[in-house]
Amino acid sequence: MKQKSLLQKIIANTLNYKDSMNNNIRVMQGRLVPKYQGKYQAFPIGMWKDEFKVAQECGLDLIEFILDFNDAEENPLLKPGGIDNIKRVVKETGVAVKTVCADYFMEAPLHSTDNKVSTKSFIVLERLLETAEALGITDIIIPCVDQSSLKNIEAVDRFVEKMVKIIPVIEKKNINLSLETDLPPKQFIELLDRLNSRNITVNYDIGNSAALGFDCNEELTAYGNKITDIHIKDRVLNGGPITLGEGNANFYKFFTKLKEFDYQGPFIMQAYRDDEGVEIFKKQLNWVKRYLND
Repeated sequence: MKQKSLLQKIIANTLNYKDSMNNNIRVMQGRLVPKYQGKYQAFPIGMWKDEFKVAQECGLDLIEFILDFNDAEENPLLKPGGIDNIKRVVKETGVAVKTVCADYFMEAPLHSTDNKVSTKSFIVLERLLETAEALGITDIIIPCVDQSSLKNIEAVDRFVEKMVKIIPVIEKKNINLSLETDLPPKQFIELLDRLNSRNITVNYDIGNSAALGFDCNEELTAYGNKITDIHIKDRVLNGGPITLGEGNANFYKFFTKLKEFDYQGPFIMQAYRDDEGVEIFKKQLNWVKRYLND
């Protein structure tokens, strides 16, 4: 009951905020509701429909869905009847689902050395693509960072082997698998060249690149034309997330360089969050709008 009251308060506090919104900005799931089980980023079981209402009041038109490893079968992306539930909420609120961040594959990498893990993950990807087609999803973000990092050539080879098998499917369905990696620009473009598909694209995370010490000009020069999804975040060098503008991400430099490309994808707010979510979202949105409105 207490959680419900907090959600009602959050929804009420967002009223009339939509006038200050920018239509180019969208939000990562879970950022507009209280932390789910205290987790920094997770699919908010029991609250996901409420978040669509909050997003509606904020004037947002899209939420990037999350598929976690834990309780994956409870996620409407995989759960029986889930597609209809998502379509119903989208129709009621006008807040669409066009992209999915498949964090599932961080915990269970497609390129795992454990054949049971990699085989099951590939099946999950096939199922997710069926859901994506039914919902009109354009991009599934495949994270190859942290536990799923492509840390050596053997890992890259295993990853390529899996991706090559799915490329005919994504090209037929015209759904992008948008890769986020911690590879330096030269190695990342080599990976993209090996995969050689119009539907293998790039998810660019501003904060994660800053934390790795990468130069955004060098990155965008290498693969700026392949970016189809952008996560807005700030981090300190070799450290964790921090409020936008307080870390090592050079937003001016990034957005200036991005203008050289015909980027048509969404900007997804994956910025620092607190326990509640929505107020700090508003604060950081107001900060970043200067770059999005140029």
